[in-house]
Amino acid sequence: MTFELSKEHEDFRAVIREFAAEQVAPHAARWDREHHFPTELLPQMGDLGLFGLVVPEEYGGAGGDFTSLCVAIEELGRVDQSVGITLSAGVGLGINPILTFGTEEQKQRWLPDLVSGRALAAFGLTEPDAGSDAGATRTRARLEGEGDEARWVVDGAKAFITNSGTDITSVVTVTARTGTTPEGKAEISAIMLPAGTPGFTVEPAYDKLGWHASDTHGLSFDGASVPADHLLGERGSGFRQFLKTLDDGRIAISALALGLAQGCLDAASSYACTRMAFGRPIGANQGVSFAVADLAVSVEAARLLTYKAAWLKDELHAGRTSVATVKQAAAIAKLYSTEAAVTATRVATQVFGGNGFMEEYPVARFYRDAKILEIGEGTSEVQRMVIARGLGLPA
Repeated sequence: MTFELSKEHEDFRAVIREFAAEQVAPHAARWDREHHFPTELLPQMGDLGLFGLVVPEEYGGAGGDFTSLCVAIEELGRVDQSVGITLSAGVGLGINPILTFGTEEQKQRWLPDLVSGRALAAFGLTEPDAGSDAGATRTRARLEGEGDEARWVVDGAKAFITNSGTDITSVVTVTARTGTTPEGKAEISAIMLPAGTPGFTVEPAYDKLGWHASDTHGLSFDGASVPADHLLGERGSGFRQFLKTLDDGRIAISALALGLAQGCLDAASSYACTRMAFGRPIGANQGVSFAVADLAVSVEAARLLTYKAAWLKDELHAGRTSVATVKQAAAIAKLYSTEAAVTATRVATQVFGGNGFMEEYPVARFYRDAKILEIGEGTSEVQRMVIARGLGLPA
């Protein structure tokens, strides 16, 4: 048994930490203040191989493991959550569905640009009236025509879709009702809609509490028509596909939350050693030192849960564990790490006192960024539901 990452993983961490310190941290406050999506940064991330970490070499990727992706997300999220979620969503929600369920033609068409950072893809699941209850999807797609002339026509709307409206967004995969199953339930399928498709409208960007440098839009579809071969995976398999996509995404969000909590610990520890009050550093007071110590405990617990889940994901890819085991570990990691991150921002802001309320300090930005971690990729309540079902409790 070992609780250490490999030397290769730690060497990779050092590279990403240096990149985050030099290329992200100096600009994060400005990007946040200006609500600027840093398109200019993405090719640099592509050059580092970040978008292609889990993509096979034949599509331009590195053919690496999921643990490496979590390391990258943690290190980026440690200095800027917006950049961290851009990578997390770009790979987990954009690339992975195509890689996992796409045809060879779809992979060859879309993946090389996505891996290079020249393009982004998004995944449209959530709707104005279908969030945690994703089965309540109202967006519909009907198949018109026959043979080579057959086309999917999509009508409906999606909400809160990350990476969906950037200048380099190339395609959005959306879930839609395509019929009714023999059991009388909604048949859900996934359909790929290229940016610029007539009838596909990207709504104005949201005015968000946090993640100001992340791209998030609502989408609407009014007779948006694409060829029949834009179906991703088998017809009617969309529900199963997005459940698998969310399992992977929850581990990635856990890594993002871990990065935020670690950033809070770094900032609080440093500030407690340098901020003077009553003639000594405030860290000399037990009220402060105990709070920082408790924060360190929660960060360590989040790290162990996150990388256990990532390791299990890699073990699943190698055929050495089960889907149910990964699903449970992902839900546990996501629940604990995200709630720990929210608490970490509160503790760090309190350590900073009045300065913590000032945008001059990163903990204020972290405070705003943290809450969404408990909501996206399945709320904390959904994670508890998944965990309870995994334990065999009644649905």
